[in-house]
Amino acid sequence: MRLDEFLEGFERDEAAERRRLAREKSYEITNHLEDVERQFESVVQGDSLFGSTAPEIFVGRTNYPQVNTGILSPMAETDDPTDFATSGDWYRRGLDIDDVLQRRTGLLNSQRSAQVDVAGRGPASREGSSLAVNDVWDGFVGTQREVAIADHAVDVEVGLDAAPEADLQLDDISTPTGPRARAERADLAENPHVPRPVQKTLSDDDWRAEGAMSYLYRRGFDVYEINTILSAGALGQGEQRKLVPTRWSITAVDDAVGKFLRGGIRNARSVDEVQVWHNEYMANDYWVILAPGDWEFELVEMKAPGSIWNPEPDGDLYYGAAHEGYEGRTGYVEETAGAYYASRLGVLEHLTDVDRQAKALVLRYASDAYWAPVGVWQVREGVRHAFEGDPAVAESFHDAVQQLVPALPCDMTALRRKSHMVSGIQASLADF
Repeated sequence: MRLDEFLEGFERDEAAERRRLAREKSYEITNHLEDVERQFESVVQGDSLFGSTAPEIFVGRTNYPQVNTGILSPMAETDDPTDFATSGDWYRRGLDIDDVLQRRTGLLNSQRSAQVDVAGRGPASREGSSLAVNDVWDGFVGTQREVAIADHAVDVEVGLDAAPEADLQLDDISTPTGPRARAERADLAENPHVPRPVQKTLSDDDWRAEGAMSYLYRRGFDVYEINTILSAGALGQGEQRKLVPTRWSITAVDDAVGKFLRGGIRNARSVDEVQVWHNEYMANDYWVILAPGDWEFELVEMKAPGSIWNPEPDGDLYYGAAHEGYEGRTGYVEETAGAYYASRLGVLEHLTDVDRQAKALVLRYASDAYWAPVGVWQVREGVRHAFEGDPAVAESFHDAVQQLVPALPCDMTALRRKSHMVSGIQASLADF
């Protein structure tokens, strides 16, 4: 299908309906938060949290390297505790912002403070002795690591030394976390099963973290599982293993797996036409343009006034962008942060599947109906699933951008000013 034909049937969203939903802010979330404290009474008995099945962990970054590290456990009885763990399955099931926040507010973050590279073990820890994280498999950190490397949600018993605090922590990269409680101890109520590939990475003290990540990815582990294992200090070379804040581990895994995939398409043939792909998820539009040529990538983000990261309703459209050429980047992305690595991963997975390389431009528009951040996973899945179906086709990269502009909340001048790839194309055309 030609791009102009595709755009004829594209309505940039039912704007009035989306604004209504944004204004409502789905007030059932407020009601749900009021129910959270009542759940404590049926779950917390004395100073312990009994019958809890932990699907996930969380490592904070405040006061690094002395951080809060936690085990996340559903407070309500559930047939499938893994339903509370961040995964690509949330997209396939069509979860919206409400659904994600309800799941995450239903998780109790039982946490305690720990040094990222050392951890106390048992009673000796109160006397000041400690072990490298690599050697710790008991105590609170040891239990947390067991939860992270297991292939299923793990039954644990957590001793609490303070009443839980009803709270909701929002982040642009990590998935939201809910109520918190200070933990005194955590004990396994079962012997977790550890997949053989994870056992292999654990037993090899000479394996750099990047190599271990790509190995697990090749063996069928998704980035969600890998970043949990990395966060628990279970990847890397021996004594260099340490707890990694969840926010950092998410980006580190997207980056490492992306570099691995990029290396695999370096010598691949280029796509032979300009393709335009589109997806919409959680009030975010994703446009992906693939053009013939050697690998190049750019993410341009546009965030509407009144959206979560651009909250002033009468303000200007926010722009952020980051770019890399054939050799990749040499420094961390600041403006678009984790969204850059998540969207790049989605593009590289598609190109790997079709054994091609391309110049790739991703345009993300977060509308004012994106009223609460749910984490960078929705960017990853939004781009991954943009490649379903058939693309629209344009005559050239320049033609694709020109035809897309009317469907975007900006004009060509603004896009040219922000985008390296668009401004580069304009300059080369002007030269002729």
